Amino acid sequence: QVQVVESGGGLVQAGKSLRLSCTASGRSGNRYSMGWFRQAPGHAREFVAHITWSGSNTYYTDSVKGRFTISRDGAKNTAYLQMNSLKPEDTAVYYCAVGVYAPATEWGSTRGYDYWGQGTAVTVSS
Repeated sequence: QVQVVESGGGLVQAGKSLRLSCTASGRSGNRYSMGWFRQAPGHAREFVAHITWSGSNTYYTDSVKGRFTISRDGAKNTAYLQMNSLKPEDTAVYYCAVGVYAPATEWGSTRGYDYWGQGTAVTVSS
């Protein structure tokens, strides 16, 4: 069992930045992928970013490319989502997910992850 805990959400003005953190625990080693999803009120959960276990490959949804950066610290079993130039439409609950057994090719879908955090709320005011 892997426990996933996110932090770093909050209220921020449009154009500003936030950094989300996600720490995974309960599993030895760090050979698992990590991803960020978000869910706005009344909307389905959507993919935001993914990073492979080695950190050598990253993927983003088009709406955040050039503004968001996903990274990870293997020694700390922690992934980060640096969010710059935030927009009101980025407002959502952000969820971190860990992929251990799920198909690696499903990184853009919730099917690509086995464990989820409780989410951290991000609100961007205009």
